[in-house]
Amino acid sequence: MAGHSKWHNIKLRKQAQDARKSKVFAKISREIMVAARAGGGDPDSNVRLRLAMDKARTAGMPQDNVRRAIQRGTGEAGGAQYESMTYEGYAPGGVAVMAQVLSDNRNRTVGELRSVFSRNGGSLAESNAVAWLFQQKGVILVPRDGAPDEDAVLEAALEAGAEDMQNDETCYEIRTAPGDLEAVKKSLEAAGVAYDSAEVTMLPQTRVTLTENEAQQVLRLMDALEELEDVQQVYANFDIPDAIMEQIAA
Repeated sequence: MAGHSKWHNIKLRKQAQDARKSKVFAKISREIMVAARAGGGDPDSNVRLRLAMDKARTAGMPQDNVRRAIQRGTGEAGGAQYESMTYEGYAPGGVAVMAQVLSDNRNRTVGELRSVFSRNGGSLAESNAVAWLFQQKGVILVPRDGAPDEDAVLEAALEAGAEDMQNDETCYEIRTAPGDLEAVKKSLEAAGVAYDSAEVTMLPQTRVTLTENEAQQVLRLMDALEELEDVQQVYANFDIPDAIMEQIAA
């Protein structure tokens, strides 16, 4: 896997380290609320809610917080009503960016996004300007440490409908159709394969290779976007050569 995936893995480790911070819990709570409002409060029949609850469990979010978020989503308890929106833009180097947000104030969110893009050398774009460059997929990250051998992981994934598996020195990255993510998760669990994360995400179909200076600018923009309270996920189509990514990660 190239630099973008390495950045994604570094980001996941950082999120795990920061999991106790209230901002992380607040974002997951919003995700749970919106999922419960859209599909009900039963995770057995609401896949989106089940994935959000898995994320909460991985982050160490208290069960009381999860329960309250579900109740607010289903209307059993009061709370703000969040709207799901996607914004598109460009980062330095011509990198395409998509930001998925949950907001109770569209004007505030747009203003914050525009400011962050502008301060970091990017710009907001019109709807559908870059969306065509991405494809929705399920992605599961399995750490190599403690996992069965590669053939065993691949067999468990393919039996349940996985489309592809890539690997680097730290993890296996399994890709699925969005609707097959849950089946592949269960197959891995039955085979005794532990995973770090499982989510439906947007994968770029083409990538822009960055120089060291561009890479630093783009990663600053990614971090700034993810710091915004309304932003749930950020996707981009950059590729950073391994040598540059290792320098930045160090």
